[in-house]
Amino acid sequence: MKKTIIVACVMAFLGGIFSLFMSGLWIAAVLPFIVTVSMQVKGRQGFGLGFLGIALLWLVLILLKDVPNHHILSTRMAGLLSLPNAALFILVNVFLGGLIGGLSGWSGAVMNKAFRKS
Repeated sequence: MKKTIIVACVMAFLGGIFSLFMSGLWIAAVLPFIVTVSMQVKGRQGFGLGFLGIALLWLVLILLKDVPNHHILSTRMAGLLSLPNAALFILVNVFLGGLIGGLSGWSGAVMNKAFRKS
């Protein structure tokens, strides 16, 4: 249990650090892969930890940008996508980011299994 929390927090923390210095959302796809390979996460945990780490990261990053401008952009984007409110738009974005991170983490776990000595 401790390892799972540590891995998810490491992903979110490193993602936050990298997002300060690098532009692009490709970090959400590369970072969980690298973390799950380096920390030797196994099987389904790779997906769950990648999902949790990147979803948490995206939620924090979205709220850091959205709250100071009083949800103006998210409200307009929700209207453009025919969503009822800005909160649902944020949840959809967090889910998509988590899905990208989860699939990347799962790929890292499978890579661990493929190259692990039996």
